[in-house]
Amino acid sequence: MSAEDDVEKLLEEMISSQRERLLALARRIEPDLTPDDLLQPHDHPSLETSPDFNFEDGILAGYLAFRAAFRANRKSDR
Repeated sequence: MSAEDDVEKLLEEMISSQRERLLALARRIEPDLTPDDLLQPHDHPSLETSPDFNFEDGILAGYLAFRAAFRANRKSDR
């Protein structure tokens, strides 16, 4: 396993953990939410107006953006 593979594995773990954290937070705000509901948080005004939710959602967005850039960079190096 290469160092890049290790980074990819760590990223996947971080993303998975953040998704779980975000869902748990969202369910404290609206108990019946599903993971799919998190893909459209603007459909749920209580999420859209929650600073805590928006902060955690921003963390996830950052992880996903980094993963996309990392993968694109790996492909261009091959």
